[in-house]
Amino acid sequence: MIARHLRRPVPGIRLVAIANRTLAPALAALGGHDVAIPTTLAELEEMIDRHQPCAVSDPQLVCAAPSVDVVVEATGSIEAGAAVVLAALHHRKHVVLFNAELDATLGPLLKAEADRARVILTNTDGDEPGVAFTLLCYLRSIGLRPVAAGNLKGLLDPRRTPDTQREFARRHGLNPRAAAAFADGSKLSCESVVLANATGFPVGRRGMFGPRCATVADLASQLPLDRLLEHGLVDFALGTAPGTGAFVLTYDDDPARCRDFEYFKLGPGPLHAFSTPYHVPPVQLAATILAAARRGAATIAPLGAPVAEVATLAKRDLRPGERLDGIGGFTVYGAIENAVPFAAARLLPLGVSPDCIVQRAVRQDEPLTYDDVALPPERLCDHLRAEQARRFHLPLSP
Repeated sequence: MIARHLRRPVPGIRLVAIANRTLAPALAALGGHDVAIPTTLAELEEMIDRHQPCAVSDPQLVCAAPSVDVVVEATGSIEAGAAVVLAALHHRKHVVLFNAELDATLGPLLKAEADRARVILTNTDGDEPGVAFTLLCYLRSIGLRPVAAGNLKGLLDPRRTPDTQREFARRHGLNPRAAAAFADGSKLSCESVVLANATGFPVGRRGMFGPRCATVADLASQLPLDRLLEHGLVDFALGTAPGTGAFVLTYDDDPARCRDFEYFKLGPGPLHAFSTPYHVPPVQLAATILAAARRGAATIAPLGAPVAEVATLAKRDLRPGERLDGIGGFTVYGAIENAVPFAAARLLPLGVSPDCIVQRAVRQDEPLTYDDVALPPERLCDHLRAEQARRFHLPLSP
């Protein structure tokens, strides 16, 4: 979808290459006609100079190419995605993360590495965290006080699996695992961590409140006001038409201004709900690319240390010896939790759960800890999680 949009073309952006482990999907995304397949950096640079789109199987080539300004990391993988981002930062490329799973797991560390390289690392406009944060920044810029932000969600069922979502995925051209991650709340939790880390807003409880609301305005009476005023909250609204997009709640207790807001159909206050009732990630992503390359600006990025994390919960009863299959699979799902209690309980991050071996019986909906699993040997993500803990003086969970 990203490639289809950028091939239009978009003013100021030229899609020069796609890196994919297998070339066929990259060739198809580039239209399949007059696509070069360079195997060396010199060949890639020559094709870029000729304005010939390229498909490569080695992402290191696009990360190292002098002509490339921005790398979009869109794998949805933690391990492979982290390696690509680090390579791109090493070569001083701006990085757009179309990968909420990676951002939620290692975003604070990767942002610190980008700062050190003096380049931009950012999540994207069009995905809900970027949509919410863009709206929040606008509201702050006109003098309002945001106290909550989050997604508008149409469906949430932690029992969903690739099997239950297979037909939906087929109709919409999706991977069934991706469709399961959307439905079971795992992707929602990853996106909410991205937003929490950018705003400093925590969650009110593990998994968030997620009130069912007919309209966005109903949120004003569904979230705890004292928590909103104390430190703000990241949360979501379930079933709110149109079931997609993002919201921001603002607070204003001045009676005269509240009368003004009510006149403009925003309710009596003191909480007022604003929303963006759409998100089109592969289209809006172009704005993030241009902001990074032209203005050196991030759409949404961590402020510093993690504010929240994604815990790993059992999707069904798990037995010793089972291998976890990660986000969007059959064994586990994710739920957002604040970073301090997350670390104190030694909870297992959803992003590092794939291929972990269960060491004891775990009941359905029970959170897994590092003590409950054996980690695969010598993974980059585990080393980077340890480095993130050291960098921000956090308890070292493993």
